Amino acid sequence: MADKREHKYYEKTLPEGYEEAFVIDAKDKKTAVFLNIAAVLIMAAILTASVLIIKPSDFFKSYSLLRNFLLIAAMVAYMVLHELVHGAAYKLLTGQKLTFGLTLSVAYCGVPEIYVYRRGAIIALLAPFTVFLTLIIPVFFLENAWDKLYVMVLFAMHIGGCAGDLYDTFLYLFRFREPTVLMRDTGPKQTFYRKK
Repeated sequence: MADKREHKYYEKTLPEGYEEAFVIDAKDKKTAVFLNIAAVLIMAAILTASVLIIKPSDFFKSYSLLRNFLLIAAMVAYMVLHELVHGAAYKLLTGQKLTFGLTLSVAYCGVPEIYVYRRGAIIALLAPFTVFLTLIIPVFFLENAWDKLYVMVLFAMHIGGCAGDLYDTFLYLFRFREPTVLMRDTGPKQTFYRKK
């Protein structure tokens, strides 16, 4: 007989026989520094690669101060949308109460009152990464070099901003491969649990 939990994405309480296996806490200074350095390195690599797509000489043409304000607005909107996509995935999978917030080191969305199985957690973790990969598409159609650069900045921010999500996914792919692994996601802190 199949395990009744195999079609569920979460548990309301931690089942018996589970123990804490690993914690990622973005409020912890070492973790915050690690994740932010990873994000900056990813963003720097993408922006450096953008020179191959955008001709630097074109930056002397058609500069507009308005574009700077639009970029800042787009960056703020992206941070909000990124977390809302996490929230939408969690809500669709679990229907449970979400929590959103912002610290000095991270913006977050979590479902602190439940324990999410591996499959559901991976879907929620990768939802923004997948949805916003499309940010790169306009670069290949825009003619203005500044527009291309700003799109690349948003794309770099997107991939860099997914550093924590990708790190959690990496853990699931290589360290916590059992489908029974549970994660409690409070937003800035993810605690992994596995069967003893």
